[in-house]
Amino acid sequence: MTEHITHKPLGGQATQGMMNYARYLTAVSAARRPSPIRILTELQQRSPPSLISLAGGAPNPNTFPFHSASIKVKNGQTVTFDEAVMKRALQYSGSSGIPELLSWMKNLQKSLHNPPSFSYRAEDGQMDMCVTTGSQEGLCKLFEMLVNPGDNVLLDVPTYPGTLAALQPLGCNLINVPSDQHGMIPAGLKEVLSQWDPSEIHKPGSGAPKILYTIPNGGNPTGASMTEQRKREVYELARQYDMLIIEDDPYYFLQFDKPWAPTFLSMDVDGRIIRTDSFSKILSSGLRIGFVTGPKPLVDRLVLHIQASTMHTSTFTQLMVYQLLDSWGQEGFLRHVDGVIEFYRKQRDAMISSADKWLAGSTDVAEWHAPSAGMFLWIKLKGIADTQRLIMEKALEKEVLLVPGGVFMINSSDACPYVRAAFSLSTPQQIDEAFRRLSSLIKEALR
Repeated sequence: MTEHITHKPLGGQATQGMMNYARYLTAVSAARRPSPIRILTELQQRSPPSLISLAGGAPNPNTFPFHSASIKVKNGQTVTFDEAVMKRALQYSGSSGIPELLSWMKNLQKSLHNPPSFSYRAEDGQMDMCVTTGSQEGLCKLFEMLVNPGDNVLLDVPTYPGTLAALQPLGCNLINVPSDQHGMIPAGLKEVLSQWDPSEIHKPGSGAPKILYTIPNGGNPTGASMTEQRKREVYELARQYDMLIIEDDPYYFLQFDKPWAPTFLSMDVDGRIIRTDSFSKILSSGLRIGFVTGPKPLVDRLVLHIQASTMHTSTFTQLMVYQLLDSWGQEGFLRHVDGVIEFYRKQRDAMISSADKWLAGSTDVAEWHAPSAGMFLWIKLKGIADTQRLIMEKALEKEVLLVPGGVFMINSSDACPYVRAAFSLSTPQQIDEAFRRLSSLIKEALR
């Protein structure tokens, strides 16, 4: 795999630099080969009905017990699977996703992000996509593809425990980049990178990081969102040190303020952004539909990892989601997203109001920053060095539960004064009562 592309400066003429995607791959990923059976399956699905295939090992759908389905949507529409569609929904499908859903999503990415790489040639890092079984599968496969034992991987903690769970067993060195309520701090990243000489990063054994991971909007657990200026500065540092950026953005569609901040993907002139999106927060968390967007050579490689494990995301859920999106169109989809945002904005406001009432003011037992996206409030408890025992033992006695901050850290046993509160499921009344109980708990602990 020797795909290269020319570096194109932001807003300028192309300069002579090359992306060599092979340098990022693990030995495991480089050894992956396309499944001949999967190739035949996908060939057959693109062939005319006149083709007689004795090649596939697919079961006969006439033997399946399900006949048809009709799913009522809240707006009164119906997603219908007649007998023919149901047979397709219950059958194997291509590892990268069903073509019509991929096409719809590529058009959406073009509309939302207008990636510079959208019109590149395939070998030059053209934007491509695949469907994953939730964005978590995409992340897991990306790390398997890109992270070798001993590699230095950059990320801003506190971060999503699912990321830590996927990365830590790989034997890499996780290096924390400083962050605040506006996400990763470029000056902090520059300081971390200063131990490597950009002119020597391609030398064997240099140890320079090849991967930077971040959640740019409504970060889990902090609620932090990166500004456009910070993203541009981080992207330039990624170019300087020839790193890939994994832009894990499951809360992109839960940004409370418009216009939404431009994404790393929208700035990606080189083909060095791999973006994960999720429908879990806006359509369904149980349907397990996510997407990876990135340069075609790396997306093609990712699909080989899917072929060897899950084979593909459920055809049934892909068809169900596609029918809904097709009936809505982009405008209808974004209208639905606006309704979801409005719900979470009210929930966020209710939580901030209760926090002000019970945890600030005369009580003054905690501090926080109001999130501009997502579904979490990251709260620092004053005078409490570590929240682990307080939450796991004492909070249960008070019948209130939050997540102790340590689980979001690289070393979960380090003392951490923070807790994460989610405003997604509880009513404003429940949130208010929970914070009353938390306030009482903190006061008792400080006595």
